[in-house]
Amino acid sequence: MPPLLHRRALLGAGLASLIPATVAHAAPAPGSDWPSRPIRLIVPYPAGGAADQTARGLATVLGERLRTPIIIDNRPGAGGSIGAAAVAQAPADGYTLLLDATGFTVNPSLMSLPFDPVKDLAPLSLLMQVPMLLVVPAQAPWRSLPELVQAARARPGSLSFASAGNGSAQHLAGELFKQRQQLFITHIPYRGGAPALNDLMAGQVDLMFSAMPASGPLVKGGKLRALAVTASARVPSLPALPTVAESGSPGFVAQEWNGLWAPAKTPPELLARLETEVRAAMASPELQQRLAAQGAQAVGSSRADFSRFLQAESRQWAQVIRAAGITLN
Repeated sequence: MPPLLHRRALLGAGLASLIPATVAHAAPAPGSDWPSRPIRLIVPYPAGGAADQTARGLATVLGERLRTPIIIDNRPGAGGSIGAAAVAQAPADGYTLLLDATGFTVNPSLMSLPFDPVKDLAPLSLLMQVPMLLVVPAQAPWRSLPELVQAARARPGSLSFASAGNGSAQHLAGELFKQRQQLFITHIPYRGGAPALNDLMAGQVDLMFSAMPASGPLVKGGKLRALAVTASARVPSLPALPTVAESGSPGFVAQEWNGLWAPAKTPPELLARLETEVRAAMASPELQQRLAAQGAQAVGSSRADFSRFLQAESRQWAQVIRAAGITLN
C-alpha cells in the first residue's frame, strides 16, 4: 500500500475506534430525563391527617423544584401497610414514592406484611418529627412528672393512660414510659386520638402521651396540663417544659415522624437526585414555617442518616411490643 493510503487507512481505523467510546460517553444516563411526567406520592393514611398535611406541603415545594406535578394518592388501611405495599410493588422508576409515618417501624412487630420494609423500599429522607406531650387533666393534682411517678408507685394499677388504640404511637410511648419507670399504669385504648383527649380533659383517664399539634393548643387553652415533652431537648414553643429524660427517665425519646421512600430497585442516580431535592425542599422557609406552625420540626435528613434512624426505631419498638405483649386484638 502507498505510504499516503497507508496513513489514511490508519487514520480511518483510529477514528473508527474512537466512535463507540464517544457515542457511549454522549449517551444519556438512565433516568437523565427524569422527571418527564407527574410523580405519584402515596400516603397510606386518610386525607386531612398529619401525614397527609406533610405530603401536601412537600408536594408543593418539591414539585416546583422538579418542575413537575406531584399527585397525592391517599391509600389508608391496615395501619399504613396497604399503601406501603403499593409502593414496594411499583416500578422502580422514580415516579412512585411513599410518605409514611411512625407505624412503618412498628407494623413489622404487630402484623404480617405483604412486603419486606427493609428489602423492598429504599429510605430517602426523614422529613419531620413531632414531639409528644405527657398531658394530664387541668384539675389533676400532679404538677410535675416526678409527682405523677410517685403517685403511680404508691397505688399500682390505680392510674390509667389513654391512647388512640393498640399499637398507636401514644400507646407505645406510654408502654415505654412504664417499662423505663417500672410502673403499673392501666392502658385505655380509644378509636382515635380525639375521643381519648376528650375523656382526658373530662378526667375519665389520668394521663396521655399526645402529639403536640393535638394537645399543645389544649395546654395553652388551660384544658390540659403538660408535665413533660418526649423530645431529646426542650421545645422552643414551651421552653419551661422539661423533657421526660430530664424528669427522671434518662434517654427517653418518643416522637412521631414522617419519612420518604422509593421502591428498592430505583436507580442510584435517581435516589441521589431525590435525596438532594427533598433535602433542599425541607430546608425551604415555606416548609419550615408550615411545619413549625403545626408543632413539628422539619428535618430533611440524608439517606444514610434515615436508614440508621429506622434501624434504631425498629429495635426500640420491637423491644417495647415484645415486653408489653402488645397485639392488635
